[in-house]
Amino acid sequence: MKTIVLLGAGGKMGLRLARNLRPTDYVVRHVEISERGREALAAEGFEAVSLEDALPGAEAVILAVPDNRIGQVARQIQGDLAAGTLVVCLDAAAPYAGELPERDDLSYFVTHPCHPPVVGDETTPEAQFDFFGGVHAKQHIVCALMQGPESAYADGEAIARAIFAPVMDAHRVTVDQMAILEPVLSETIAASCVGMIREATEEAVRRGVPRKAAEDFVLGHLKVEIGIYFQMFEGARFSDGALKAIEKAQAVLFQPDWKKVFEKEAIDSSIRDITEVKK
Repeated sequence: MKTIVLLGAGGKMGLRLARNLRPTDYVVRHVEISERGREALAAEGFEAVSLEDALPGAEAVILAVPDNRIGQVARQIQGDLAAGTLVVCLDAAAPYAGELPERDDLSYFVTHPCHPPVVGDETTPEAQFDFFGGVHAKQHIVCALMQGPESAYADGEAIARAIFAPVMDAHRVTVDQMAILEPVLSETIAASCVGMIREATEEAVRRGVPRKAAEDFVLGHLKVEIGIYFQMFEGARFSDGALKAIEKAQAVLFQPDWKKVFEKEAIDSSIRDITEVKK
């Protein structure tokens, strides 16, 4: 598989993908409708082409467009895609919501970066501060073949490894499992908890703790706590005093039924919020 059409190539995500595809053997056709995006592409040395010129002969199409536009864009182009074309989505929301056209002769592949792990082996400042990955820091990715022959998975993973490089492991999951990972695990839960930690840090500062002391203290302790909870080092355990504090705090900070966010009804509701077209 050689020829890739990158839709939304001049956007924030599209440019990251375009840069990573540049040194590969793929022939990439960059499509961008906004003037600002076309200027951004030109500034990077990429030539934008029209959708009409890009699609003929395309073997893969990457939809680097907002979640709430994927369905619209996919339906717009599906009549111009040859049988066997691999359509790549960068998030599970739209595929999970049934936004992709019903064409059995197309292959649908979904991939998403895990982003660089909190505890890793990066040693350079550039890699350590590459929070999203895909530039200097290594990251894992997740991949799902929604429909299509098994060979389409291999093609999709190869593209995913290129656009999110440098990549370590590529974990194969289903689209439903990817929806559990995001939005539920990464945003509904993890981002909410980190937001609470940030608010708590601000409260410590409000109560007189010097800001730098509070931030250094909590970020350092987070590394220890992550290491303990995920059993990343020998003898990883909390002290008896810490366990008592955690037990009491969880009863105050978390609702007893908080795991209901993993239920299908809750996931469907969250996905609708993501894919809904704002008017």
